[in-house]
Amino acid sequence: MKIRKLLQHEAPPFELLLLADPSREQVELYIANGECRVAEEEGEIVGVYVLVKLGITTMEIINIAVDERIHGRGIGKKLMSDAIQTAKVLGCKFLEVGTGNSSIGQLAFYQKSGFSIDGVIKDFFVDHYEEEIIENGIQCRDMIRLSMEIV
Repeated sequence: MKIRKLLQHEAPPFELLLLADPSREQVELYIANGECRVAEEEGEIVGVYVLVKLGITTMEIINIAVDERIHGRGIGKKLMSDAIQTAKVLGCKFLEVGTGNSSIGQLAFYQKSGFSIDGVIKDFFVDHYEEEIIENGIQCRDMIRLSMEIV
């Protein structure tokens, strides 16, 4: 597997990006302002993440997704490791991520990756998304904010 920067002339892998964020409009906005990196196996894109600069020393993983057919093979861990390294190379000292209150698997993944919960934005998904989001039988209402110091 190879992880590389998505080239400007390449179409973003929306089918993967929309797994992590159901709003194509939101995805298009942050793709334009972020660094998109993809994981490839045998010429096929199987994973993606997008980093966005928040400040001089902070970046956010605004989207990270792996093809659902190949979950459990460690691709998400490799993408996360690459995101941390990329943020470090770009001079950042802090990395943040936000996820929904209903995203139980993602919350576990981020904490296993070294992130700590540091805040909640109440009603974020209700206020910013037209369609109601339901995951794991729970309405996605609040954004859980997590962060890590990159060492």
